[in-house]
Amino acid sequence: MATREGAGSKRIFVAGASGVIGSRLVPLLVKAGHAVAGMTRSSAKAQALRALGATPIVCDVYDLAALQAAVAGYGPDTVVHQLTDLPDDAGLVPVHAEANNHIRREGTANLIAAARAAGTRHLLAQSVAWQLPSAGAAAVEELERAVLAAGGVVLRYGRFYGPGTYHDGSLPPPPRIHVEEAARRTVAALDALSGVLVVTDDRPPAGAR
Repeated sequence: MATREGAGSKRIFVAGASGVIGSRLVPLLVKAGHAVAGMTRSSAKAQALRALGATPIVCDVYDLAALQAAVAGYGPDTVVHQLTDLPDDAGLVPVHAEANNHIRREGTANLIAAARAAGTRHLLAQSVAWQLPSAGAAAVEELERAVLAAGGVVLRYGRFYGPGTYHDGSLPPPPRIHVEEAARRTVAALDALSGVLVVTDDRPPAGAR
């Protein structure tokens, strides 16, 4: 699907484009007239991203050289970081905690380095609006410090609910946000100045955790 760029349109590189929020975000960005590259580490998901209107890019965030080449080759105005390393089964989340912490640390650092090398000055990155256990909290704090130091925007999402999430048909404890609404509010945040935005149903103060 070709995307027509016009006045106000951006070139946007979405890392984690095939994830639970990325797959909702991509078509909204395309519908808004932006040109979108969707990064996934799974070649099997490339066709699905193409069907959503994105230019698929298969790349591992831990391969810094390949990542830098991918970002520079696309030349985005904005990089959107929606990378996680979580299982489909919510019961296995504790088992994947260290892998998810790792992507918050090294994955974020690599993505910031790639954006900087490409001359991309605007970055939005996924974080969480609730308190994680100690190791997870430290990884989140490291991610947020790195993003803010790079002049980016931290998006503190509530727990996702809705189709395809861990809470399909039920409400998680607050803070929470329907995944479709989270995607819509991410699009609305594209022009936000550097800082922390809380993306929840109840919209607590920006400094709340």
